[in-house]
This record gives sequence, C-alpha cells and structure tokens, in this order.
Amino acid sequence: MPAYFDYNATTPLSPAARAAWLRASDQHWHNASSLYREAGLTSQALEAAREQFADLLGVEPERVVFTSGATESNNTLFAGLSKCLPADGVVAISAIEHPSVREAARAWLGRGRVIEIPVDDQGVVQPEVLQGILQQHSPALVSLMAANNESGVLQPWEELLEICRESGARFHSDAAQWIGKQPAGQIGTCDYLTGSAHKFGGPKGIGFLILADAEESFPLLHGGPQENSRRAGTENYPAIAAMVAALETATENIKAAQQAQSQHRGSFEAEMKAAFPGLRVISEKASRLSNTSLLVMPRHDNLKWLTRLTRRGFAISTGSACSSGKEGSSVVVQALGASWEELKRVVRVSSGPDTSAEDWQALTAAFSEVGAELDAGGRPQ
Repeated sequence: MPAYFDYNATTPLSPAARAAWLRASDQHWHNASSLYREAGLTSQALEAAREQFADLLGVEPERVVFTSGATESNNTLFAGLSKCLPADGVVAISAIEHPSVREAARAWLGRGRVIEIPVDDQGVVQPEVLQGILQQHSPALVSLMAANNESGVLQPWEELLEICRESGARFHSDAAQWIGKQPAGQIGTCDYLTGSAHKFGGPKGIGFLILADAEESFPLLHGGPQENSRRAGTENYPAIAAMVAALETATENIKAAQQAQSQHRGSFEAEMKAAFPGLRVISEKASRLSNTSLLVMPRHDNLKWLTRLTRRGFAISTGSACSSGKEGSSVVVQALGASWEELKRVVRVSSGPDTSAEDWQALTAAFSEVGAELDAGGRPQ
C-alpha cells in the first residue's frame, strides 16, 4: 500500500465509521419519512445522531442540517444569502478560501458583491485589516476558513468572530480542515459552520451545515420536508451514523495525533531544507495544522516530483484537490505574492494519525532520490 500523504484531500474510512455504516445499513435502512414502525425507528435513530453530532461540535441540534458535504453546504449558505440580502448587500471572504466558498459566493451573489479580505505574508487575516473592511464595506457576512487546506494555517477565528459580532456582521467558517484535526473548542459559536465527513475518517457524500439559529431556513434543494424543510431528499442515515462515529474517534485521538504529527513534520521540514537549499516552507512562522507542510521546491515542476514519488509508492499533492486540474493555481500561494515559477513548484504533504515516523523518513529519502534523478535529466539513478 502506498505511503499516503494526502490526508487534507481525503481520509481513509475509519474502522468505527465503517462499523457504524454497516450497522445502520442493516438495522435502519428504512425511509425515515414513512409512517410504519421501522421507519419511525430510523427517524428516531437519525435524530439521536443529530443530537450526538451537535454535542460533539457544541451546538444546538436544531441548528444542524445534514448535507452531501461542505461544497453543498457552502452553496446553500450563499444561495440563501442571495435571496435575503438587499440588492446592494455584500459579503467578505478571505483571499485564501476554498473554491467551494470563493466560487459559490461569486456565482450566487456576483463578483461585485464579494469583497476579498487580504492576508499577511504568512497567510493570516489580521484583526485590524478585517476591522477596516467592516468599517468601509459593512458586509452582512464574513467567511473565513478556520484552517487552510493547502498551507494548514490556523486563523485567529475566535478574535475575528468577536470583531464581526461587534460590527453586526455574521460569521461563517468553512471548518472542513479544522473538524477532527483541532479540538472543537468554541467552533460551534460561529454563526454558520460547514464541513465534510471524509476529511476526518467518515464516508464521502455526507457533511453538514450549522445554521445561525434554529428557525433559519434557506434550502438549496426543494421537494420534500426532510431536515425540517431545509434540505429535500431522503436522509442518508447510514452515512450520517458513520460521520458521527468518525468524529467521535477523531475527537478522542486529537491530542495524541497532534503531538506525533508536529514532531514528525518538524523533522521532515528540517531535513528537506538541508537536502534542498533554497526550499521554502509556506507559512512556516504561522500556527499551522500539525499534519500539513506546503513546500516550494527550489527546482523542477511539481508534477515531475509528484509523478516520480508516486512511482516510488508515495501519495502527495500539488495543493488543493479541487484545483489540481489547474497546474500552479494555488490561491494560497498567490495570495502570499508568489511568482508564477514558484506556483509551478509547490507540493503539499499532509499526514494522518496513523502516519509513522518511518513513513516520514521514507518520504524524505524518496524526495532526495527523485531530486537526484531530476537533476540528472530524469534518468533513474
């Protein structure tokens, strides 16, 4: 099996999630909207899962809407805003948002109604910058991801949330990379929260939208009363049960995983800089997810590194999986003022709780082998 270093793109299904999915598929496969006894039991199990999930995030169950993932959740949010904001109402999003936020906001509201919040040279939104945008543009909503999917940078979202509260703007966080990697803490205090199960050991095709209050509703999908008329369509209870189980497991293991990953990544980055003079670690001075390392290699295109590492059994990426079809398109590195040549040399390494020190060491050695091969004109050494 390849040494997997692309956990920020997706994670393997955890044993707990797999067991929960199989159990739910066997016992509660009925349509929760039907009226017979077995359907009623499925409905009860669904609501119990909602309460359990809400408790893990520290929110009220009535605010939880189950969706197909963060992309649908983000689109639901901006589609709803497009209907309830005044014609001249604007939103503000950071310069490093995931495409499912950036493109959804532009598609539903129009580019002219989306204000970009710049970041500093480490990829962090500074409080005074946000305050200036709030004073100048009075956005109805500020959208800021808690943890960046490419660089791993952790935003000071709690401080920025309070600034938004003082100005009357609502605050949304795409928490796809935060949930399961960082303690939930006060993340549930955000007005809106979105995420995907497959980022923390759950199945693909299931995620969530946390609404600002229990009475709010602006459905993207119409046709039925499911999810309190917030999302039409038969609920995917087995996937929901698996997502809850995955989050429980991830939450229990966060501290141990963080400690090990931080130590391994630190050694990896130090060894890579020694092996490749001129290598740059993006946002090295900022607080980052302990599993993530975004590197600008000193030479050779990133696809060459990726291809040759893949042949050696290592799975890495060139940045966001949602932008991988556009070589050098990293909005994160662009926001930090990188040149076009640097964009083409960016690689991302992201580990998981089961990634061992030996895996990291083997990856470092493989980079050195590939570097020598590429320096020799691509001939195997």
